[in-house]
Amino acid sequence: MVKHFINLFLCPSMKFFWIRFVIYSKGFMKKIIPALFLMCFLFSFSGIAQKKTGPIKPKISTTLNGIRDSSVITVDDAIKFIAMPISILDDKKGVYRISSYMFMYVRKGVTEDEATGKVSPITSNVSAIFKTTPLSPIWIKTIQEQVKPGEELFFVDIIVKDGAGKLFYAPTLRLLVK
Repeated sequence: MVKHFINLFLCPSMKFFWIRFVIYSKGFMKKIIPALFLMCFLFSFSGIAQKKTGPIKPKISTTLNGIRDSSVITVDDAIKFIAMPISILDDKKGVYRISSYMFMYVRKGVTEDEATGKVSPITSNVSAIFKTTPLSPIWIKTIQEQVKPGEELFFVDIIVKDGAGKLFYAPTLRLLVK
């Protein structure tokens, strides 16, 4: 058998390569074809293997005294709610411990052009990262004194821990003061 393959590949003329290959390899082909079918059959199951799934992230929500994201609140409610802790709950009412979060206060103001004396409205952002809830007393006092209609309060990048110590991002809480 090996002799036939050596003669086939050492042949000076490749004119009849395929004819010689079929003639000299009939016995070989009878053995290799079932093996090829078997290998194709076995390798076809490798694509069907189960894929590993990552950890299942629970459906969690961020609330501040029962208020959820993109809520419109009054100035009096903002003064009251800013001193309350935010809570992270899942759909089964499980409570998650807050690891850290960023609070951003978008306040409205005015600026005056010194040359013309024209006053124009502006917004400015004030933010800080906190590891405890509610906010620190100085932030609570400042916001309670300054909050006006049209301003926004954001709790963003909220990182929470579950009972097993896994970290998750909780949804952003945005409150628009009317």
